[in-house]
Amino acid sequence: MSAPPLPGVLGHLAPILDHWGYWAVGALIFVEDFGVPSPGETTLIAAAVYAGAGHLNIAAVVAIGIVAAVLGDNVGYLIGRTGGQALVHRYGKYVFLPPERYEKAEQFFTRHGGKVVTVARFFEGLRQLNGIIAGTTKMPWPRFLAFNALGAALWVGLWAGVGYAAGDHITTLYTEINRYSTYLLIALGLVVVGLVARKALRRRHGSAD
Repeated sequence: MSAPPLPGVLGHLAPILDHWGYWAVGALIFVEDFGVPSPGETTLIAAAVYAGAGHLNIAAVVAIGIVAAVLGDNVGYLIGRTGGQALVHRYGKYVFLPPERYEKAEQFFTRHGGKVVTVARFFEGLRQLNGIIAGTTKMPWPRFLAFNALGAALWVGLWAGVGYAAGDHITTLYTEINRYSTYLLIALGLVVVGLVARKALRRRHGSAD
């Protein structure tokens, strides 16, 4: 049985998966999780599609994905914990983490702690940075590890499940996702604006009192 065709950006991963298989899954997810630009999420989806077609084992893809995600974030945590803010400010620009972006992410992380570690994996940018920021903010490692493992399991389970279930329909699904992604981003933007406005109004009323 030949490998299933992969649409869009997923198609660029086909030669890598054909040649490296599970090693590609582990390596690309691992390096993405401490800031190195890498298509970790799309690799996971593509590998799950391959598993659905019988070219990889879905249990192995999920297990490797979770382990690689947890290890990658822990490397990021170690970098942040040992190097601190000075290291981030000096070299952050090379992993798309300039000082202003780091400061905003750190403030958000400090306010929400463990919840951010769990859900950060589902957001581009936060997924690559949450381990580093957890380290620089001195979040206790056992707490970080627990929330990080939970987030990794949920993230890998979701996207591996989507890719595995889609199978031969991945092209249609990918097309539909791209078609409606703009509307989804607009909706999310409106929600964010609404939450910010609500918070601003509460502060104004609080200061007036």
